[in-house]
Amino acid sequence: MLNGLKGSQRLSAAQRIEQALLDEISAGKLSPGQRLDEVGLAERFGASRTPVREALSRLTAQGVLVQGERRGVFVAEYSREELSQIFEAMHEIEAACARIVSQRLTLLTRSEIEAAQAECVKAAESGDRAAYLAANEAFHLTIYNATGNPYMAEIASDFRRRTGPFRAKKFASQEDLLASAQSHQALIDDIFSEDSVTASKGMRSHMTESFMQALKAN
Repeated sequence: MLNGLKGSQRLSAAQRIEQALLDEISAGKLSPGQRLDEVGLAERFGASRTPVREALSRLTAQGVLVQGERRGVFVAEYSREELSQIFEAMHEIEAACARIVSQRLTLLTRSEIEAAQAECVKAAESGDRAAYLAANEAFHLTIYNATGNPYMAEIASDFRRRTGPFRAKKFASQEDLLASAQSHQALIDDIFSEDSVTASKGMRSHMTESFMQALKAN
């Protein structure tokens, strides 16, 4: 019984560390190519090296981290061509999510999307970059979840995790935050039109602009 409890606690610690690192990578707090040190992470999270190793292993399996030629793991980094290919795939899945959401809107999903947008606007108006990055991720995750399809939501989330550090660089000023929040409103209007073609085109336009800005910043 004791061994089972310890295993459960270790898994919980590993999941906590994994999620924290995912959040930091998505928000651009950890840069492409940055090395993650097992010992340093264990000290930072107040954990043993075992759950840290488990978290790093899972993130490596997801492609968020990569094993270096030398000892250690690093935040994945991509060439411009690779980044372009990832964004191309990301465009398709995000457009599909917007199309499906427009057809399955409920009062609850509308309110959740609007609430997520309100957080984006609040962070942008205060000029809080870190808060905006987190709110921006939450906004898109809310759209994914509104599809009612957990498999699509997971695929879409995976692309956001992979591109997080690259997208984060495009937010260099408060004007960038405000412009992004404003583009969200146009996207919401397209989705709330309940016209699947309009929603899909709106998301494609939104993602194309995001990709062009990310390329300029990287």
